[in-house]
Amino acid sequence: MAFSVEGFVVFFLFCGVMLANGDVGFDENYHVIWGFDHALYQDGGRGMQIYLDQYTGAGFQSKQWFGSGWFHLRIKVPVRDCAGVVLAFYLRSEGDRNQDELDFEFLGNREGKPITLQTNVITNGDNFREQRTLLWFDPTADFHDYKILWNHHQVVFYIDDIPIRVFRNNKKIKVPYLTRPMIIDASIWDGSDWATDGGQTKIDYNHAPFRAYFQGFDMNACTLDKSKTDVSECYATKYLWNHRVYWQLNPTEQEAYDRVRREYMNYDYCTDTQRFHTLPRECTSDR
Repeated sequence: MAFSVEGFVVFFLFCGVMLANGDVGFDENYHVIWGFDHALYQDGGRGMQIYLDQYTGAGFQSKQWFGSGWFHLRIKVPVRDCAGVVLAFYLRSEGDRNQDELDFEFLGNREGKPITLQTNVITNGDNFREQRTLLWFDPTADFHDYKILWNHHQVVFYIDDIPIRVFRNNKKIKVPYLTRPMIIDASIWDGSDWATDGGQTKIDYNHAPFRAYFQGFDMNACTLDKSKTDVSECYATKYLWNHRVYWQLNPTEQEAYDRVRREYMNYDYCTDTQRFHTLPRECTSDR
């Protein structure tokens, strides 16, 4: 069943100036950090292509660090047989110790089989919160907007303004929440050891190169020096995304979110009783 966005699309207005998609060039806010010869400008620098072949993948990164806000990229994922390919758009803190991270990961598949979108929320190094969603559209056919809201009350993952995941601040029940500045990364790489069928289905480089396309390089977030030990200054109410209206989903968003979970989610760590003898604390709270 196709997911109809009619009636579910939510439009957001922001304080200050937000440049529309296509108005901001890649170089203004991002730079390529590896696989330089596998990263190609598109549309006069308003688009970016990165690709994976048998030699390497590629990745790019924001030039600034952040402590809250809206984070998005418009993405078209690789076509054809892309089993084993991982395309990622994520926020992460510096270093590996006590890591904070928010992930969109597209897990490739054999031609004709669905690409899975995996999300993960890592807080203070707790890395076990995977959820997987089967998309209600073909992500290889066109660009779609993948967005994350991060404020002091919740993290929300969106596709085309439809919420697909919510992670609430549950410090009151001793669940760690995001506390460190994060940078934006995007990359494409070989995940043959785990991405498709638990690692049983590997990349077939006869179908390479695997090309991913990006647009929408505007920023609407609170910038922060990466040396900061907390992000509390970015939770100020002068930023619209910290206003009460964004502390929880509104009724229309909640209806769309419930439908995505009911019809398209095919893995949730919070229901994996084989993996967890005792479910994580947030799984039994108001999610």
